[in-house]
Amino acid sequence: MMKKIFLASLFLSSLYSFSQEIVSSTPVEFKKNVDVFQTVNNDNNKVTLFMSDKIKVKAIQLNEKMQVADSISIERPDTKIYKSMIGYNISNDNTRLFWSSSDSDAIFSQLFDFNSRKVVTKQYALVLKNEKVLQQFSENDNFYILSVIKKSNNLKLHIFDKNGDYNEKTISLDGFHFFKLNYIKSDLYGVLEQNLLAFEPPFSLPDINVNNPTSLNETAKRRKCYFDKKQLVITIDLNVDFTQVIIIDLEKFTAAEKIIKSTSISKLSSSGFQKNISSNSFFIDNKLYQIKTSSDEFYFTIKDLEGNLIKEYTTSSETPIEFKNSEITQEGGDFSGSRTLETSSQFLRKINNLNTGISCYHIGENILVTFGGISGPKQSGGQAALGQFGFIGSIMGNVFFNPTMDNFNAYANKKVVKIDGLFDKEGNHIKGDLQPLAFDKIRTFFDKNNDVSAQILFKIKDYYLGYYDNKTKEYIIRKFND
Repeated sequence: MMKKIFLASLFLSSLYSFSQEIVSSTPVEFKKNVDVFQTVNNDNNKVTLFMSDKIKVKAIQLNEKMQVADSISIERPDTKIYKSMIGYNISNDNTRLFWSSSDSDAIFSQLFDFNSRKVVTKQYALVLKNEKVLQQFSENDNFYILSVIKKSNNLKLHIFDKNGDYNEKTISLDGFHFFKLNYIKSDLYGVLEQNLLAFEPPFSLPDINVNNPTSLNETAKRRKCYFDKKQLVITIDLNVDFTQVIIIDLEKFTAAEKIIKSTSISKLSSSGFQKNISSNSFFIDNKLYQIKTSSDEFYFTIKDLEGNLIKEYTTSSETPIEFKNSEITQEGGDFSGSRTLETSSQFLRKINNLNTGISCYHIGENILVTFGGISGPKQSGGQAALGQFGFIGSIMGNVFFNPTMDNFNAYANKKVVKIDGLFDKEGNHIKGDLQPLAFDKIRTFFDKNNDVSAQILFKIKDYYLGYYDNKTKEYIIRKFND
């Protein structure tokens, strides 16, 4: 049970270390199995923390200084029906929390009104018999559930608005060109249904937030989506010769298709053997960043959505990588910790045997690009593989997904080979050393402070890390910056 969580006033601290700052701390009596996550109101930068056990849910509102402004407690929804928290929306500065059954057909909402100090609840019954749920989004004061209709080319959006009203929109993709692996003609459902285990299961469609660094664990997947206030973009890289881009207008609920070809690489080696060729992409700033590689060739291209080439970089097993700003690093695998690889040949050979990916992140007006490959999770001794948090553990017992937290420590128990490059907004390579990011500082912090639990991570200009210190019995929020 939770007891007097955050009821004491938070105090500000001016402790700085390695560009980190404790912005608040309070004594907390934490019991086991308490789930924690947060929502951020981008209009006023207020944060609401939600702490839930099997009996109660507590909403704690923080002001722009991360100090407790108010809190409300209510009974948790029926645990026999509603298994997990799946999202939220903002309604007049208040937060509506959504819970779901295991099959998503029963939805329960709780609107925490801090002005009236009331909690308004509502139940929804979704008809999902012929649908598969793909993803959830919170934006535009709405909460969205995205699904695909079975054996069709149709997507459906289940929309919960700021008033708590529900409606649905079907989006037709008829006439689009869908292919499974090896160019087998299909419909949209068949493409999303394709099993890419052990790395990418059927109907997985990771939501990529370009405002945060995204790990190769997510961007190496071949089906991804990118959501902003006006559009939803889905990219499909099942076949190496092109990226299929699907652009969904969230105001008109219409869709457009773009086929962006990748650079051609000969499928035969000089000795006549079939090459293993891999490719992937990342969508940012309305441009497509593509990579394509074999064991001896590597191409990185930036294109607009009409397929026009903006920039191209290439290297081979016999030439240095001129567009990198970091060493070639390998983590995991047969070696504990991290090691540096010396040659382009090692880099190309190793990533070509892994799941190849590319990730982009804004640093000011420039873009940091990570190129590399990642393995699937390992299993040993009959035990399931560790989660993406390694020694840190699951942030919330898998009850609510926090993409920002998930990405920052996503390489636990995996083999990763990667390099980083810095480019300006025109795609020109910028030479020089890279400065540590907030995520790097957070990793360093956890290397030295691992007796923690109930972690959250969110961004309001800077990154804020919340965690329960098991030794001091305090819940602490620290600020980190790039």
